[in-house]
Amino acid sequence: MLRFAANLTAMYGKLSLLDAMTAAKADGFDAFECRTPFDFPKEVVRDHAADLGLTFVQFNCPMGNFAAGDRGLTCVPGREEEFRASIEKTIDYAQTLGVRQVNCVGGLRVPGAADDEIEDVMVRNLRYAAPRLADAGIKLQIEPINPLDTPGVFLTTTAQFKRIRERVSHPNLYLQYDFYHMQIVQGDLIRRYDELADVISHVQVADNPGRHEPGTGEINYDFIFRALEARGYDGWIGCEYAPSVSGPDSRRWLQNVGRS
Repeated sequence: MLRFAANLTAMYGKLSLLDAMTAAKADGFDAFECRTPFDFPKEVVRDHAADLGLTFVQFNCPMGNFAAGDRGLTCVPGREEEFRASIEKTIDYAQTLGVRQVNCVGGLRVPGAADDEIEDVMVRNLRYAAPRLADAGIKLQIEPINPLDTPGVFLTTTAQFKRIRERVSHPNLYLQYDFYHMQIVQGDLIRRYDELADVISHVQVADNPGRHEPGTGEINYDFIFRALEARGYDGWIGCEYAPSVSGPDSRRWLQNVGRS
């Protein structure tokens, strides 16, 4: 049976992390993911999740100053020391929170830097992060993101992922496969999933256009969920969408696919 986790940042973005956790539980979710847990002491987040009976699936490594426009540090020249510190912070939080996979967001192109230089920085940073996270029992993921929603983002395609993974040359580097981003950038969703299934550790869903819940756009999620079940996908499915309506109607699609 497919397992669905609420993405607190997307679904409950107006609430604090702790209040969003409570809301997700009230809405029937047993697991959650979020952009960042770092605004709260890790012990507070851990204890609140335990009190609610929620599984914390994953979070993003620190992304720099999000309010100032940062969208990740992994590919940004000149900020390598900041990146390394972010990995240590990630390990500290993940171990306390019982989280076993994290998403290391690539970041934006830097004006004046060539793509080859940016990729070299990303590869070096991932070579640093992959073994350290592996030693801590944590899977390292990276995620192609569409450049329409995030202009200037560097990592956008599965072809880039494959090349970067080959260059990093460490087994602890996985793909976070977001069907919404992939529909915008590449399409052919299941064929591309199949090409990389062995290194996909997490998938996320939202429909296009609008990034709302499955069933509101052009992506055939009935087909996709049947395909994931047929292939024996046993990871979590992150519901990273902005509800198009309030209340239970935005979650009615889950009734058609079952949940655990």
